[in-house]
This record gives sequence, structure tokens and C-alpha cells, in this order.
Amino acid sequence: MDIKKLEKFIQPSGFYKQKAERLKKFCKYLDKNYDSNLNSFFNRDTNVIRNELLSLNGIGNETADSILLYAGEKLKFVIDAYTKRIFFRLGIVDTNDYEKLRELFENSLKEKDHLNTINKFKEMHALIVELGKNYCKKDPICNNCPLFSSCKRKGVKNEYSWN
Repeated sequence: MDIKKLEKFIQPSGFYKQKAERLKKFCKYLDKNYDSNLNSFFNRDTNVIRNELLSLNGIGNETADSILLYAGEKLKFVIDAYTKRIFFRLGIVDTNDYEKLRELFENSLKEKDHLNTINKFKEMHALIVELGKNYCKKDPICNNCPLFSSCKRKGVKNEYSWN
């Protein structure tokens, strides 16, 4: 696909020029190393795949775990800025450490059934994103927030004090 066409498709996601370039590189990587076969790529140990993703330019923890959860149906919870902000404001977490937060969510939400857990991870992440986009922004809009009564930092801007 032409890079300009790809940029148009992903423009709503923000940083679309950089993302388009990285998507093309990732697709070339899949083509070269896995003959563009996603089953070959994902039918391996989750941690092996995650480490491979993290070794690629432009893929960090959040992107790797998003790929694993949404495209690979793997048990990895996605930690993003919304998750960090919301759960810090609620007083549930006091760390910014990606791995500690991911493990906390995975251990708290994991069920015996693999598919139920994957669906729960996806739904929880989607709910966090919606709450973050609509209420728990950098400059919070606390009026009508469904978690207002539980929030420890009502109306406080993005003031993290990570220990």
C-alpha cells in the first residue's frame, strides 16, 4: 500500500506519519521472516513473541502488548497513559512501572478460561480508554464521572508523584 494512502487510513490515531512508516516496516518484517503468515508468527510462546516485538524499532511495551492481545489473542493486558492516570487518581496504584502494572492487572483479572480472560482484558482496556477520553483527562472533567465518588484526587491535574 502506498504510504500516503496508509497515512490517510490511520490519521485519526495521531502521529500517523510515524505510525505509517513503522507499520510498513513491521509488515515487511512479517513478510521476510514469516512469509506474511500471522499464524506462524503468533503460534509460539507469548513471551518469545513479546521479546521479538520489543526488539523491533518503534515497538514498545504498550504496542507489543496491544499486538499480542488484539491481533494474537494472547494474555497480555495493555497499560497505557489512561490506565496509569486513572488508577493513580483512584489511589489503587502508586507506581509508573509498566511491568508491575501489567502484572497487577493480569493477576487481578485472570480467569481459568483463556478466552474469557482475553475478552475481559479487551473490555477492561476499552472501558479505561473511554473513561480516560471522556472524563479522566490530563485536565479532568470530574462532573458526571462514573468513578467520581471513588476518586482520591478529584479535579487534580496530571500530577504524579511516583516513588
